[in-house]
Amino acid sequence: MAFSEEVMSSSELLQAHSLLWSTSVNYAKYVTVKCAIELGIPDIIHKHGKPITLSKLINALPIHPSKTHCICRIMRILVHSGFFSTGRQVEEEEEEEEESYSLTNASRLLLSEGSDFTKMKSFVLFHLLPEAAAPWHSMSTWLQSSDGSTFEHQKGKTFWDCLADEPSQNRLFNEAMANDSQLIAKLTLTECKDVFEGLTTLVDVGGGTGTMAKAIASTFPHIKCTVFDLPQVVANLEGNDNLNFIGGNMFSDTIPTADAILLKWILHDWNDEESLAILKKCREAILKNEKGGKVIVIETVIDSKNTDEITGIQLCNDMIMMVSFSGKERNLREWEKLFFSAGFSHYKINRKLGVRSLIELYP
Repeated sequence: MAFSEEVMSSSELLQAHSLLWSTSVNYAKYVTVKCAIELGIPDIIHKHGKPITLSKLINALPIHPSKTHCICRIMRILVHSGFFSTGRQVEEEEEEEEESYSLTNASRLLLSEGSDFTKMKSFVLFHLLPEAAAPWHSMSTWLQSSDGSTFEHQKGKTFWDCLADEPSQNRLFNEAMANDSQLIAKLTLTECKDVFEGLTTLVDVGGGTGTMAKAIASTFPHIKCTVFDLPQVVANLEGNDNLNFIGGNMFSDTIPTADAILLKWILHDWNDEESLAILKKCREAILKNEKGGKVIVIETVIDSKNTDEITGIQLCNDMIMMVSFSGKERNLREWEKLFFSAGFSHYKINRKLGVRSLIELYP
């Protein structure tokens, strides 16, 4: 029987159309958040010290007078999305009530000032770079080619090569990863603190400029932390009594021996063969340690049976890994296959980190 719209009831047709429509226009929410960050709206409200009226917000914004009528519409969608809350108030010099806006927990993460782990502006802005979005439009043609990733197919070079050629984007990427590390370090050292008990040495493989390692070293002064990353990443970085930096390649160079090897958000950048090679080298570093040890992996563990928001984020991240890196987010079965293929005997998993989990691997 040929498909006909008569098969669906009116409510079913409207529901199906709403899903398509929502998917088609959802980008408007993302770019509006980008606009709010660039205009400094969260910082303006924060500095005001109390809910700010629409008129005062407009006066504080660096916008052309002809565009003032747009701000209420921008704030309306951001309130609906949960980035701000709204109320009504009367200013002393006014007689009429006016719409006012306050920060929410989400917009507090976008502030320029405050605790290090609350600064997530760069994390958001990097994902909204036009250069990062462009390869998505080539996905269907990429699937018909042998190119490694959609990014390579569209750009002619890898994501990492593009970063090396674009200092401003590289700086934003490093800030974004540092922002994320600050947040995940806060959560890890709160929710999974016992994972680091008893350790005296730790190597953070692919640890960048050391954000995560610094947090661990500060919380556990008796743990000597080493950041192991590419020479150009760790060049000129200064350590201290329990933090140092070593340049090297996790694929070709020997990973320093330690009680624990940390891999935070590293393996999802790589395919199964490459991830297996990384895990084997980490296991070798643990086996060389006289006391033995473990590998600590912080990654997403997809549970496709769930329909909650976290699973939706995980699945979207998986698409980002496919498009930009030839990597992937993995479910538990896929992780187990990698772990056991690398020679690990058992693991423990802690799911208290929201979108990601902390996994302890034992040789």
